[in-house]
Amino acid sequence: MAGEADVVIGIGTRYSDFTTASRTVFQDPDVTFVNINVTSFDAYKHGSQLPIIADAREAIEALAGALSEYHVDAAYAAKIAAEKAAWDDLVDEAFLPSGLALPGQPEIIGAVQAASDPTDVVVQAAGSLPGDLHKLWRVREALGYHVEYAFSTMGYEIAGGLGVRRAAPDRDVIVMVGDGSYLMLHTELVTAVAEGIKIIVVLIQNQGYASIGHLSETVGSERFGTLYRKQDPETLDFQGSEILPVDLAANARSYGVDVIEIEPTGNSIAELSAAIATAKASDTTTLIHINSDPLIYAPDGAGWWDVPVAKASTIPSTQKALEEYLVEQAKQRPLLG
Repeated sequence: MAGEADVVIGIGTRYSDFTTASRTVFQDPDVTFVNINVTSFDAYKHGSQLPIIADAREAIEALAGALSEYHVDAAYAAKIAAEKAAWDDLVDEAFLPSGLALPGQPEIIGAVQAASDPTDVVVQAAGSLPGDLHKLWRVREALGYHVEYAFSTMGYEIAGGLGVRRAAPDRDVIVMVGDGSYLMLHTELVTAVAEGIKIIVVLIQNQGYASIGHLSETVGSERFGTLYRKQDPETLDFQGSEILPVDLAANARSYGVDVIEIEPTGNSIAELSAAIATAKASDTTTLIHINSDPLIYAPDGAGWWDVPVAKASTIPSTQKALEEYLVEQAKQRPLLG
């Protein structure tokens, strides 16, 4: 529907790669952009025809008054409702427990959502979780969603969760973090213990850098160097089957944090739900450690991200990725319009 839009009103957006699918999502040749931003640079960004330098709330209130008599036609409204209903069905399906010993991240998100309260705040920042939460998490309360996107700030999650809990001491704060991001800044758990600040950390262990692995696969690099594996002394790569003996649950426990370990069984999702309930009933920080399969993905969107592919390679997957890249690159608009 964004691709067909003839008028796009942007409020407070910088129209980054993620927002615009690297300037490919808006395909109507005559699309007009009304861009509202308090910063002039961002208001004019990408050649917006109607830049408005204004506070977001003031502009929304003025627009609401000016457009009070305007409504889209019934067919367009029905199409929006149908698309939303279809997506809700996909999300419901993604949340269904698979019974696998290593559940996918969508199942884990669904279990956390179901076990949480509407006023709880989910905190996240990096890896594959921001994209999956954006697609799957159903925000039920205005302050219930605290996720950083633009810079993929690995390590923000636990420190950010402490800040959110300080700002909202009457809410449970659920920090969702992958093992890669956890390794960047887990020591802030010491702060949580020392200062008696309660947060709930759901640590998803997938034995590698899941999002970077998936991204490298899409550009034909076959998940190079994204697994937690011992180096092969002959090939000098890290693609073998011997997993590093890193125990992140033991690491968290060493800081004085209560830890709930969920063993890889067909009952993992039910145990995760019970663990969330236990953590919510506690007065202290709890870390829930669950293993997952990084190759089980959330429902896909249609967006494209401009990540260049090697132009010279003997690897067939890279050659194929380059062909696909050039097709998508041709859809880019030099300016949004």
